[in-house]
Amino acid sequence: MSKTPDIDNAAVARAYARWAPIYDLVFGRVFARGRAASIEAAERIGGRILDVGVGTGIALLDYKPTMRISAVDYSEPMLKQAKARVIDHKLHHVECVAVMDAQKLGFADGIFDAVVAQYVITTVPDPEAVLDEFIRVLKPGGEMILVNHIGAESGPRRLFEQGFAPIARRLGWRPEFPWMRIANWAARHGGVQLIERVPMPPLGHFSLIRYQRLPQAA
Repeated sequence: MSKTPDIDNAAVARAYARWAPIYDLVFGRVFARGRAASIEAAERIGGRILDVGVGTGIALLDYKPTMRISAVDYSEPMLKQAKARVIDHKLHHVECVAVMDAQKLGFADGIFDAVVAQYVITTVPDPEAVLDEFIRVLKPGGEMILVNHIGAESGPRRLFEQGFAPIARRLGWRPEFPWMRIANWAARHGGVQLIERVPMPPLGHFSLIRYQRLPQAA
C-alpha cells in the first residue's frame, strides 16, 4: 500500500498563490547563489534546458540568450509574473512558459539536454516520481541539476526541522527532507550517476546536486 503524501498539490498551490506577490522580495537574494550555480551548470551543457518550478521567473533573466529555455510551474499566480517578465524583458530564448505538474510533465521522452529544478523537490507530493520525470525527459548523457534544502542528519538543526515541519507544510515545503531519500531513489532508478553534491549558501543548508542520465547501451 502506498504512503499517503504529506503534501498535496492543492495545498502547495494555495501556499504559493499567497507567496506570489512577495516571493522575490523574501527569497530573491537568499536563493540567488543557488540560482546562479544551477544556471551556470546548465549553460555548460547548453542546448535545450527545462526549468521546472520557475516560479515568478526571476531566474529567466540570468540565462544567456543563446540558451533555449522551457519553463514550467504548478502555481498559476507565480507563472503569471514569469510570463510578464518574458514579455517585458524580451526574453526571446524562452520558448515555453506553461502551467504544469512536475510529476506529469507534458513533454516527450529524451528531448532536453538539462533539467534545472531550484528549490522544488521538497515542495511536491511525490519527490521520487518527480525525479523520475526529470530523467525521462532528459536525453541520454543529459544532466538533472537540483538546488535544494537538504535536512540535517543529526544535531540541533535536525530537531528544529522536525519540530518546524508541521508549520512548513502549510507554507508549502518539507524542511526535514533527507539526502538518503535522493540517494535511495538513484539506487532504485539505476539509470543515473551522481556527478556532484556541493553545499550552497545560506550556511550550507542547501546543496547543488547534479545527476547525469547514463547513456543508453549500444
